[in-house]
Amino acid sequence: MRKGAKAAVVGGVFAMMVGGAGYGAYNFVTALSGDGGSGSAGTPVVRTGPPSRDEVQETTRKFFAAWEKGQAAEAASYTNYEADAEGLLAAYRDDAHIRDVKITPGTASGRTVPFSVKATVSYEGKSEPLAYDSELTVVRGKTTGKALVDWQPSVVHPELRKGDTLVTGEASAPPIRAVDRDGVELSKEKYPSLGPILDALRDKYGDKAGGEPGIELSVRHTGGGQGDGQGDGQGAGDTTLVTLAKGRAGELRTTLSATAQAAAEKAVAKFPESSVVAVKPSTGEVLAVANHREDGFNAAFLGKLAPGSTMKIISAAMLIDNGITTATGPAPCPPTAAWQSQTFKNIDGMDPNENATLSESFARSCNTAFVKYADDLEVDSLTKEAEERFGLGRDNWKVGIPSFDGSVPASGGPDTAANMIGQGQVQMSPLNMASVTATAMTGSFRQPVIVSPRLDDRQLATAKGLSASTVQQLRQMMNRTATSGTAAAAMSGLGGSIGAKTGSAEVDGQAVSNSWFTGYRGDVAAAGMTQEGGHGGDAAGPIVASVLRVAG
Repeated sequence: MRKGAKAAVVGGVFAMMVGGAGYGAYNFVTALSGDGGSGSAGTPVVRTGPPSRDEVQETTRKFFAAWEKGQAAEAASYTNYEADAEGLLAAYRDDAHIRDVKITPGTASGRTVPFSVKATVSYEGKSEPLAYDSELTVVRGKTTGKALVDWQPSVVHPELRKGDTLVTGEASAPPIRAVDRDGVELSKEKYPSLGPILDALRDKYGDKAGGEPGIELSVRHTGGGQGDGQGDGQGAGDTTLVTLAKGRAGELRTTLSATAQAAAEKAVAKFPESSVVAVKPSTGEVLAVANHREDGFNAAFLGKLAPGSTMKIISAAMLIDNGITTATGPAPCPPTAAWQSQTFKNIDGMDPNENATLSESFARSCNTAFVKYADDLEVDSLTKEAEERFGLGRDNWKVGIPSFDGSVPASGGPDTAANMIGQGQVQMSPLNMASVTATAMTGSFRQPVIVSPRLDDRQLATAKGLSASTVQQLRQMMNRTATSGTAAAAMSGLGGSIGAKTGSAEVDGQAVSNSWFTGYRGDVAAAGMTQEGGHGGDAAGPIVASVLRVAG
C-alpha cells in the first residue's frame, strides 16, 4: 500500500468456520440442570437450542446499531469471534475510511438475516457512495448460551474472505486495459469469470503496462480465502470496490481469444462448480479460461483434484514408452483387478473383454486394463513420465499468474495402481490436463502462458516430450474415444482432426463423482471439470465440446 495506508488482516481463526454455522447445526451447550429448570444453588442456566426469532432480531439490531456508529468493540461483542470481528470492523472505519453507515435489515429467513448497506468512502478530500448487500446468521454461543452473530468476513462485505484486508488509498498497482491476442478489450463486465484473473494480471503486470494508480477502496486478498481447500488462495490481486480517483490504465496484451473466452463463459454457466481451459498446442498460449463458482476461486488454474480417467493419457504414454504394450497390443479388460489388497472395478455395465487392445480399453475407459499392468512398473514410472515428458509436478511453471503444476507422486501400495486411473494421490487442474492433451497432440511440451514471457523475461518450464510413435498412437486412441468411445456423444458433430478422453473421479464424502473431460480439435486443446458432475461426458464433456466448436 503506497502513501502509508494501513491494512488490517482478518485473523486466521476463521479456518475453523464453514458456511453459516461455525460449530455445527446450532452451536449450543447443554443446560446445567437436567430438567431445564434452574441450576444448582445460584448457578445461572445456559440457554440451549437455536436462537428464537426475538433473539435473532435483538442481536441483529444491537450489532447493526454499533456498526453504524463505528463502535467496533461494541459491535464485535455481539459476535462469536470478538477479536477478529473487532479488527475487521475497526479497519472498516479507520483503514477503509467508510463513514455515514446506514444498515437496513431485510426479512429474516430463520436465523439468517439479509441486509443492505449504504455508506460513504472518504479519503483525502475525495468521497464516493458505497452500497452493497450482505447477510448474517445468528447462532447460540458455545459457552455463554447467548445469541450471537456467527462471525465471518463476508458479513462486513460479501467480497471478503479469510485473510483479506479492506483498504482505501492509492491502489497497489495501476489499472490495466487487458486485451486479447487481437486487441479486443477483455472486461469483467463482458466476461464475468475473468474478474479474479484480471485482478491477478493487474497485480502482477500493472507496473509494467505503463499505467498510473488511482485512489480506490479495495479488498486486498492476502491468501487462504479463495476457494474450498483445493488451492492455496495465492495470486488473487486486489478487488476494486469503489474508485475515488481514476488512475491511468496501461494496456496489457494477453494470449486469450475473446471469441473462445465468450464460448467458455457461456459453457461453464450451465453447470455450477465448473471450470474450463483452452490452449493452443503449437505455442502453449492460453486461449480461454473460465470458472463458474460462488467463491471466485480460479480452479481452472489452481484446482487440485483427482482427474479420473483423463489421467489415462499419461498412463497409456507410460506403457508405450516403457515397452509394456502398444495401442494395438494387449490390454485385457477383466471385470475386476486386484493390486496389493485393493480391488478395482470398471463402471457399471461395462462388458469384460480379455482380448482387448490398449486402444479399445482406452476408448472404453477400462480401469482394470491399466491396473493389470501395475506389476510391470516401478513405483516412480508414472511420476517420471509425467515430469520428464509432460512437464508436470516440478513446481516450475510460470504462466503469468499463479497456477498449480500438477502432482503425480511416486506412491507405493494400492496408490501405485490407483494413480494410473487418476485416483489415489494424483492431483490436476483443468490447465494441467489441457496441457497434457496438447503434448499428446504435438509431442512437444510447451508450458502454458497467459501473457508473453517477453513481457517480464521469465523462464518457462521445459520437458523432453514424446516420440513421434507415441504421439501417433495417443492420437489414434484419443480419436477413437472421440468418435466411437466414451467421448463420442459429447464430441458429436465436431469435424476435422479430433480426439478426447473422459474421466469420472470419485471423491470421499461425495455421492456423485467429479466430471472430467479433455479433447482437441485442430490447433486447440481444452479440458474441463465439473465438481459432482457425474460421468465425464455428462457435464465436462459438453463444456469442452462447446469451446472446441468455436475455438477449434
